[in-house]
Amino acid sequence: MAKPSLKRIPAVLWTWYRGGNFRGFQRQVEGPTVQDALEDALEQAGSPATVMPSGRTDRGVHARMQVISLRLNEDVPLDSLPARLQPHLSPDVGLCIAKRPPGAFHAQWSASGKEYRYHLTLGGPPTEAWRPYALDVAADGTLQAGHRVTPERLEALLARAVGTRDFTAFHERSSPQKPRTLASATLRELGGGLFEARLEGDGFARYQVRYLVGSALKVAAGLLSEEQWHAALDAGSALAGFKAPAHGLVLWEVRYPSAVDPFGPGERLHPPGLPDAPPFTGAPPG
Repeated sequence: MAKPSLKRIPAVLWTWYRGGNFRGFQRQVEGPTVQDALEDALEQAGSPATVMPSGRTDRGVHARMQVISLRLNEDVPLDSLPARLQPHLSPDVGLCIAKRPPGAFHAQWSASGKEYRYHLTLGGPPTEAWRPYALDVAADGTLQAGHRVTPERLEALLARAVGTRDFTAFHERSSPQKPRTLASATLRELGGGLFEARLEGDGFARYQVRYLVGSALKVAAGLLSEEQWHAALDAGSALAGFKAPAHGLVLWEVRYPSAVDPFGPGERLHPPGLPDAPPFTGAPPG
């Protein structure tokens, strides 16, 4: 007699990845992608599933916290899933936490906000450890024609972008044009000329963070006027902006209302299994 099929019930994963060797998150004809890596590992571990992320990241973008919804057989022991998957994953992908989510949780639709961090150096090249994960502003072909970018100038320009508006001048047309709220945009020094631009908001369009940071750098370097920057923000005027390279960008955190958040404060502050190395070594909270 055939065994009765097991019920498949919701699960949620906290995954991390370094995106340099992937063609983005979403599965596509030409891989490899992060989705390929996760679904192949689940298959090899005997728990096949289709993964649904909080949002897609583009080619070369990293994630300290990518949240995944999926359905697994009810007999899958989630507490041991990270250890079971790791032998089937490359060193660039990992799983911090696997658990049952509360209520009608969905990684994307339940999200209330995200934080992205962009790493860059001002005044000198990155250290060897940070070289694959930070933009060397002084050496970039687009920016080196301008004058030296100061942290104070860059932070002031980023702060000017805070607010609710249609950031139409700073994202791809494939993303819907609608108001989005950028709750904060700050610049933190990590030491040795390395800086971290931290942008928090209720949601981001495709390439929005990269265009905001890159174009602010271009204005700070004197290659675009501040008037053009203001017009692009306030009126959506076209801007000959700069899409900062993908390798500096990290999806840092995905946030949810407390009633449905699968992750506790301690897990968010110290996620188990997250590499203590670039690009996940950020500025302290505050």
